[in-house]
Amino acid sequence: MVDFKNIFFDKELAKNGKQVGNLPEWNLNDLYTHTESQELKNDLVWLENECEIFANDFKGKLVNLSAKEFLACVKRNEKISNVSGRLISYAGLRYYQSTTDGERTKFLSDIQEKITIYTSSLIFFNLELNKLPDGQLDLLYSKSEELRRYKPVFDRIRALQPYQLSDELEKFLHELGIVGDAWEKLFDETIAGLEFSIGDETLNLESTLNLLTDHDRSRREMGANELSRVFSKNIKIFARIHNTQAKEKEIIDHWRGMPSPQFGRHLSNHVEPEVVEALRNAVVASYPKLSHRYYELKREWMGLEYLEIWDRNAPLPMESNQTITWTEATKLVLDAYSGFDSRMAELAEPFFSKGWIDAAVKPGKAPGAFAHPTVTNVHPYIMLNYLGKPRDVMTLAHELGHGVHQLLASKQGEMLSSTPLTLAETASVFGEMLTFRKMLDAAEDLQSRKILMANKVEDMINTVVRQIAFYDFECKLHDARKSGELTPEDINTLWMSVQAESLGPAFKFMAGYETFWAYIPHFVHSPFYVYAYAFGDGLVNALYAEYEEKPTGFSSKYFEMLEAGGSKHHSDLLAPFGLNASDAKFWSKGLSVISSMIDELEKMK
Repeated sequence: MVDFKNIFFDKELAKNGKQVGNLPEWNLNDLYTHTESQELKNDLVWLENECEIFANDFKGKLVNLSAKEFLACVKRNEKISNVSGRLISYAGLRYYQSTTDGERTKFLSDIQEKITIYTSSLIFFNLELNKLPDGQLDLLYSKSEELRRYKPVFDRIRALQPYQLSDELEKFLHELGIVGDAWEKLFDETIAGLEFSIGDETLNLESTLNLLTDHDRSRREMGANELSRVFSKNIKIFARIHNTQAKEKEIIDHWRGMPSPQFGRHLSNHVEPEVVEALRNAVVASYPKLSHRYYELKREWMGLEYLEIWDRNAPLPMESNQTITWTEATKLVLDAYSGFDSRMAELAEPFFSKGWIDAAVKPGKAPGAFAHPTVTNVHPYIMLNYLGKPRDVMTLAHELGHGVHQLLASKQGEMLSSTPLTLAETASVFGEMLTFRKMLDAAEDLQSRKILMANKVEDMINTVVRQIAFYDFECKLHDARKSGELTPEDINTLWMSVQAESLGPAFKFMAGYETFWAYIPHFVHSPFYVYAYAFGDGLVNALYAEYEEKPTGFSSKYFEMLEAGGSKHHSDLLAPFGLNASDAKFWSKGLSVISSMIDELEKMK
């Protein structure tokens, strides 16, 4: 049951006499029914004992295991991952529902600490795996097809071999992770506790950011100035968090011999650095024909001498103040999914009917949106902050795409279901594209089509241009931190250096915008994650073009790609579609989709 007293309703929604409707919240009982449930207590006891028994059974012995014994070892390791994943998922999801709740914060910290301590005895597995000769693994694969299935994940683990430290140091870093997580919690709690004053209202971050899409320019300006005021007031805390995490990463990377701050992310994404560099360079080179050109169009449409940052995501002047209820959003997205393949809608429907989505904006709730896969024998959970804007519908379509992908990949098991971030955005961005096309086909006139297309171009610019600018900011920040402590002003300067370049000459930047790096969670939780969004958008643009050209049999190949999870390299997953991310033309093709839409918009003005 949703507690409606805690739901913030946008003032403009109330003014129109229309609210977004009853919003769902999570039912976490499929994980555990309560923090004191016997099942949860049993799992903690089992995990502690099994980690110890596993280490006694296999530590120092991997080199002598037969194929059958090695497979049994892997399956037991997967079971440990499953139980620990279930525990941390439950604790984490409860926490994100109310990050300012002391009990939930303590419960998450306690669970994290216990799991870290229990699993520290398992560090040997990856270390010993990386010491096995290639020939020995190949011999084991030849004797067990079931074991061979795990080769892709072993290959990813063994890619870390040159950067592996001693057993003692690896265990030390594993246990030290408890302390490192404290900086992430400080960020989350600080963000969740921020209060913004707009007139006589006190809003949280999500609701204040929502003002930047308000029809009333004065309210957008008010929201931007209030964001600046509060970020500036807390900027020393955010600078401390970024300084500490960047330095910690630099030290660990140095000990491991990582060639760059980004390299670890590329390894975990199973993508070559040159592929990411080709993507980054293609996007940066396209700034003038994408973001610069589009925002100049928007400036003209709005009749302004220049755009301020509060105009970047503003509705177009001809756009109605549309509120989309939760029921309408649900139907729209499910219809779009069903129009592609009925199996998509069938997989998506339980998210709405079984408490797998938490949609309302509530005090203390984490901002933004995500889809969390939990473990392969449960199901994903989706978090939204739904306010009834068209962009909120696209966010629903996006996160639901993740959820469907995670469900399909779950059959691979714990070790192979996890998809590298570069490919994890495929289904989400594809879901957005399906929903957009559904809305575009239903457009009643040229004006409606123009509005839809402009909104889609803005979303794609946010996904591609903005995220690559974020990536460049992170690269600059981590490089600058090597030379010493960064003041808030230093970080502000780095932020503005990429913002002006990416957004272009149509913008004038308000005093205070230099602090807006402070609220981006990816910089803290997942350094260098952000390029995955641009990777996914470019990949989906190329995929969708293939779908439009050759629709017959496409959905079957698409489902096979999603079902593969992390069991295949991106080159193998794209091969059935005739696509190759290592080819520079691949990225140009994806970016040309955005450029052609801007071409069409220019003809409409």
